[in-house]
Amino acid sequence: MTTFKAIVINKTDGGQAVQLTGFDERDLMDGDVTVRVDYSTVNYKDGLAITGKAPVVRRFPMIAGVDLAGTVVSSTHPAWRPGDNVILNGWGLGETHLGAYAETARVKGDWLVRLPAGISAREAMAIGTAGYTAMLAIMALERAGIEPKRDPLVVTGAAGGVGSVAVALLAKLGYSVIASTGRPQEADYLKGLGASEIIARNELTGPVRPLGKERWAGGIDAVGSTTLANVLAMTRYGGAVAACGLAGGMDLPATVAPFILRGVSLLGIDSVMCPLPLREQAWQRLARDLDRSKIAAMVSEIGLDDVIAAGRRIVEGQVRGRIVVKIG
Repeated sequence: MTTFKAIVINKTDGGQAVQLTGFDERDLMDGDVTVRVDYSTVNYKDGLAITGKAPVVRRFPMIAGVDLAGTVVSSTHPAWRPGDNVILNGWGLGETHLGAYAETARVKGDWLVRLPAGISAREAMAIGTAGYTAMLAIMALERAGIEPKRDPLVVTGAAGGVGSVAVALLAKLGYSVIASTGRPQEADYLKGLGASEIIARNELTGPVRPLGKERWAGGIDAVGSTTLANVLAMTRYGGAVAACGLAGGMDLPATVAPFILRGVSLLGIDSVMCPLPLREQAWQRLARDLDRSKIAAMVSEIGLDDVIAAGRRIVEGQVRGRIVVKIG
């Protein structure tokens, strides 16, 4: 019998229980590629799964963790061979398929992306779903015609994972970035990533008017709810906002005014079921466009033993930037 360490969530009469425990490899789900997991990360969704604050987990028992970077151990998939370095983001990992907070994962080869040249497994998880989502949002804004000359752009939840990478990427690409945060003590951190202006979260959490003063050409929103509604109301004519998160809630108390009076576009960003060609493009762009010297300013590293506590802290808004999880 082969067992390995994993963070397992089980259903209980009172909700759920989560623990670091041994897991039998024979109980892994079907898949045509077995991966030795080298690194993972802690995303907001991981925090929701660990705490049970949202119904992220759809089957029990579940190994948590929606991201992995690792090395192929065995494969019957034609695209992958033992020794290949791979990334996996989403596809139900940690939700419906046993996830990444484990020393071993068995997955579908069609879900995997090859680790780009020049990026280490640790760097890939420093980027993680948060950074990959930020890149998808930027690509969507580019397709909508939002160019650096139309700046500035606003980034909400800027001190979080998606926000931190979005600020760094946009600044590197030549955009002027307005960073919105509820943590004023992080102003120097955000300016170090490239933000040209910092605004307080409460500027975007007040009552929503149908239209506000035009302040930005667009933005990336990881908060949702009233924040997103206010961002839309303050977007300039012909602008676009990419929505990729719900830290502030799933509701959207907006009106149609920004869309029909200013031609504003709301762009939905899905990282979980995103088609493979777009995923590969996003990771190649990250390898090229992200100033990886900025990653050091936003990353802390933990082991599996510390993941449960980190998941609770990220949901409580106590995490700055990115957390890398070293597995094994």
